[in-house]
Amino acid sequence: MLARSAQGLYWMSRYFQRAEHLCRMLRLQSEALVDRPIREIYFGWSRIYGSINREPPWGGLEMLDSDEYTLADSYTLADELTFERTNPDSIWSCFALGRENARQMRRSISAEMWTCLNMTYLGLQTVRMQDIWRVSPESFYADTAASIDTLTGIASTTMYRDEGWSFMRLGHVIERAQLSATLLLTQIAVDRASEESSDADWTSLLRLCHALEAYNRRYGVEVEPGQVVDFLATDPGLPGSLCRSLDAAAADLAGIGPGPNSRSSDATRRLVGQARALLHYEWPDRDDREHMLRKINGYCRDLHDLVTASYFDYAIDDRPER
Repeated sequence: MLARSAQGLYWMSRYFQRAEHLCRMLRLQSEALVDRPIREIYFGWSRIYGSINREPPWGGLEMLDSDEYTLADSYTLADELTFERTNPDSIWSCFALGRENARQMRRSISAEMWTCLNMTYLGLQTVRMQDIWRVSPESFYADTAASIDTLTGIASTTMYRDEGWSFMRLGHVIERAQLSATLLLTQIAVDRASEESSDADWTSLLRLCHALEAYNRRYGVEVEPGQVVDFLATDPGLPGSLCRSLDAAAADLAGIGPGPNSRSSDATRRLVGQARALLHYEWPDRDDREHMLRKINGYCRDLHDLVTASYFDYAIDDRPER
């Protein structure tokens, strides 16, 4: 398919996955404001901002022993991450950018998809933080995440299984892999910087990744940080695990086939194979989990660059090599 069409579908999927991920984090954080200790609330905000590599509006987070200040800060932070149009990582911005890519690729997506994403987009235009804060912010984030999940489900049941579908899936799993690796690295870093480690911090991470029940079935109710990292990184049965995301990326690349430059395409497949091998075979024999995660995170970023060079931004005079 045309490089511009492939790129539009790829980025559309990435933006929607990014928005859904942020919705899940903000929903969990909003629920924590009701009855969790101030330390856990500030841990949650540190995890959110660290995982998206962004500084808060006033430059840094400071834990103040006051519920009033904590709620005021939380309101400002949630607003900046949800509706701030100058923030390219906000939910509003991600959804607007995803919709714009979908609009340009309108012929490549189904009418049902376009209707669903438009309904969610129009709903975001009619609300502000003060509207949802006084009622139930966690319900707003849950509903928005559910709308994006619905969009993903509609896509899986209505889109024709051609290269467009594979590029859309590829954007989804590469974004998910990057977000997962960064989230785990941030969790480890914030936990290390915290004065006191808490099982609640790791339990909330499992809840964030929809993995708490599966973890409890496999390991029991006791939460051990090392086991949590192993589970979220390497379990092939967990939908959002790093392992499953990279396996899906390899399958989607196989469905797309080689690009105009076969050398670049081959390098892309070798790289995703290296990342998968690291998780499947090297991870169990290594103890330096943080180093391994940094390596995988680098692989994910390089994978995006290679996909871009192989299928979107290749030179005009490139031809399939024989």
